[in-house]
Amino acid sequence: MTTSIDDINGRIVRCELCPRLVEWRERVAREKTRRFAHFEYWGRPVPSFGEKNARLLVIGLAPAAHGGNRTGRIFTGDRSGDWLYRALHRQGFANQPHSVDRFDGLKLRDCYITAAIHCAPPGNKPLPEEFKNCRPYLLEEVALLKRVRVVVALGRIAFDTALAVYGQPATETGSRARRPAFGHGIECELDGQRTLLASFHPSQQNTFTGKLTEAMFDSIFERARELVGQ
Repeated sequence: MTTSIDDINGRIVRCELCPRLVEWRERVAREKTRRFAHFEYWGRPVPSFGEKNARLLVIGLAPAAHGGNRTGRIFTGDRSGDWLYRALHRQGFANQPHSVDRFDGLKLRDCYITAAIHCAPPGNKPLPEEFKNCRPYLLEEVALLKRVRVVVALGRIAFDTALAVYGQPATETGSRARRPAFGHGIECELDGQRTLLASFHPSQQNTFTGKLTEAMFDSIFERARELVGQ
């Protein structure tokens, strides 16, 4: 079946494969939270975002209930997104360092952002079957994003997702390479053509505690820029 990035994103936005996620994202959009009571929530699956010929692919976990699920754009309207777009902007992958809503003029340069799950999950914890339902969209995306040379995985789940989607190259003897362990700054080959960079997720759980500093996060995208080139 011939498809395109736009077609995939269109199907993502219409997806209702996971009843638990459908109920949660719509309930959050109805009930809102006090600080965003005036905001019209998106309340649907959040599509991927970026350039179709990008050499950098960023994989996250899932939209935040009052971030992407509110604004309709991935990593937008929450503190994780603040960290991500500042880092991307510093390395020339975004035209501005902030992402407030999907009408704010943000454009990515040579970068595409997707997620393991496209709906906000309760407690930020998707179930195994929900990952399974969402995986085909990512498989279709990576098949079309042929120019990708660097994949940045934000968090352990995104790291495992990248390894599952791209696979690892065989060793010189033809056997499978040992699966790399997740850790911030870990760098490894995926399929012999792309490099995977691992980062702690820029969630408040990590940034407020100092587990992830801005310098640590910037170093990931500095390395991505080095690998991608100017």
